[in-house]
Amino acid sequence: MSKHTTFKSITLKAIACSVAVTMAASPAVTGVHALAAPASVAGQSIDAAEAQTPIQYQINARLDEKNMHIQGSETVTFRNTSKDTLQELVFHTFADANRSKATQPSMFQRTNEEIQKDNPKLTPDVFLGGIDMKKVTENGQSLTYENKNQALTVRLKQGLKPSEAVTLQLEFDVKIPYGSERLSYYKDIINGAHWFPVLAVYDEAKHQWNKTPYSTTFESDYYTSSDFEVHLNVPDKYQVLMPGTITTQQDKESGRKIVSTVANNTREFVFFASPNYKVENVTRDGLTVEYYYFDNTPDKKKVIDQYIDQAFKAIRFFNDKYGKYPYPEFRIAESYVEGVAVEFSRVIQMGLKGSNADPAHDYVFVHEIAHQWFHSLIGNNSETESFLDEGFADFSKIYFAEKQGDSMNGFKELQSDDSSFDEPIASTNQEVGSNANPVFYGKGRQAIYQLYRLVGEEKFDAFMKEYFKRYEYKNATIAGLLQTIEDTLGKQARDEMDKALHERQFVLKPEYQLTEAEKIEYMRQQFKEIYHASMSQIPGLPYETMSRIMEKVYAGEPLTVVLSDKAGAKAKKQQEEFWNQIGAALSFTGIKPAVITERQVLKKKMTKELAASNIIVIGSAKTNGLIQALKPGIIQKSKDIGWDWKKMMNKKDGVGAYIIKHPYNQNRLLLHFYWNGDKLTEETAGTFAEQALTALNFTSDYYQYYEMNRSGKVVADKKTANPMAKLFAQE
Repeated sequence: MSKHTTFKSITLKAIACSVAVTMAASPAVTGVHALAAPASVAGQSIDAAEAQTPIQYQINARLDEKNMHIQGSETVTFRNTSKDTLQELVFHTFADANRSKATQPSMFQRTNEEIQKDNPKLTPDVFLGGIDMKKVTENGQSLTYENKNQALTVRLKQGLKPSEAVTLQLEFDVKIPYGSERLSYYKDIINGAHWFPVLAVYDEAKHQWNKTPYSTTFESDYYTSSDFEVHLNVPDKYQVLMPGTITTQQDKESGRKIVSTVANNTREFVFFASPNYKVENVTRDGLTVEYYYFDNTPDKKKVIDQYIDQAFKAIRFFNDKYGKYPYPEFRIAESYVEGVAVEFSRVIQMGLKGSNADPAHDYVFVHEIAHQWFHSLIGNNSETESFLDEGFADFSKIYFAEKQGDSMNGFKELQSDDSSFDEPIASTNQEVGSNANPVFYGKGRQAIYQLYRLVGEEKFDAFMKEYFKRYEYKNATIAGLLQTIEDTLGKQARDEMDKALHERQFVLKPEYQLTEAEKIEYMRQQFKEIYHASMSQIPGLPYETMSRIMEKVYAGEPLTVVLSDKAGAKAKKQQEEFWNQIGAALSFTGIKPAVITERQVLKKKMTKELAASNIIVIGSAKTNGLIQALKPGIIQKSKDIGWDWKKMMNKKDGVGAYIIKHPYNQNRLLLHFYWNGDKLTEETAGTFAEQALTALNFTSDYYQYYEMNRSGKVVADKKTANPMAKLFAQE
């Protein structure tokens, strides 16, 4: 998974062996009548050759789009691959995570709150849902079961011995919550993850089933690769995407159809459905990439085509480096979940894409594609060893960027990180708490990069191919990873990786980090790209916006800071303290503007250096030489942004900021942080710098001017909304 503040999403793959034959033989389905059970019967042994996986699902479901329920009938055949005799089977019922706000994943909480704020008539209960079990049977006989804490425990009639199989039938009803959860509906889309009972993983060493509820802080995607045959009854107008080979047939009920698929050797099964989806698909070298999207902006198809091209590039790269994506299709679902991208088997979920999207540098997209190898093909317990999917997926996006020649998003990105955390990379979700992103993603990818540097690219790639070969369709562990390293790269490499994963305060070895000078230049380039990307996404954004002066400086344009020289002692101190806070942000990236504090220096530079420079003015207009010298031009330029300069400069206790085009140079900007009294009041001084830094940032809205009252609160402003601002506010 990917949050753009963390951000991950996932992709998977599936095999198409005999899919066409299977689909042709599939019965017509209406309503929610149970499918015929497979031929296997409880107590009979199944030869490994008879099934691709130890678990087969046949699911018949009907979407009630008016009441937002799914009525389902599920036939499950399970073969006991352990050495234990099993008395019960356990299914995850993660749809029950939506029973209460307390058990829903917190990462979507803020989005749900925003949705409710925009729709005040909605009651809190519409954001809740759950799954009700109606019946569990074996050969028509009812079985005893309990659905508690998102775990459905079914007592078998008789013990299931090793290599024996059992077939159960389950009937259920799911209430889909409103909002942005993994299972939810919002506007014209239904997100269908975790909607049916799915068999948990049996731990033979502990002689117990995994009954862990879905994580409220991160994710708990831990499954056995299985074979799926799914028939979903939906309205005619709905476009539905699922993993596998999809076919459609009309239902006997008017206005409805049945969308069916067969997806073998697939780790998890999801669907997305919308009456307004458009679909673009391209087939190359036996692989079809499909993008389901909303045609909501100009040139949307062009952007989607570019994303499809990028998907092929990433898949080819990972095929070469790790192992072949084995499925005939890969699908992308666009949704309204902003700031979050989510991985599923053979499907990834991305947010809405605008005309200004940059597919070639959307590495969240690449991260999610990489999850097809690390989560979908090579599984793991993402509750206890999240590094195995998140660390490898994030390293993979960096590896891809590096080999595409994008050094800023390649290895330099992880080489510049010298942060450390008390939690080891091999921590569980519970142990890592709120540091999941920097530990699993950031530190995790560094540990992998350190291994890459230690052994060299050729040996590293050979190790990755062996790791993929050993664990394709299986669940890997950190212990298994370390053993693979030892077997392919030697004990020293294993010991180095073991130490990196389990030590506290892990930091990349100094010889693999950037030098201090390289870090400063890297950060400057990063800010340059971030400011440009964040501002270019706003059509018609005014030239006069405070964040733009930062964009221009990071792009290499000059900056001069002018402090009021006629100010009193207290005001001068306030000016200097204020500038020090802003200057610290710039010096962090090696930018040191010229600072003018004397009127004689100001006069000498007025017509040449200052005419070519962007300018930040600090202090009262009455005591600042530059403002007095340029006053007529400033008054005129202020009218261009709809601001009455004379009125505001004569306002008693007036405090605020405005930005205009430089009166001497249309290609430069002048930003004035002002107060009208002799000095800032104590009440205002506390928030003056804080508001200024907010206005200069790329994470806030884009200001042309703002005014503050005596208590330091903004009481009037002119700004352009930054649609990404609320994503940063989640942190």
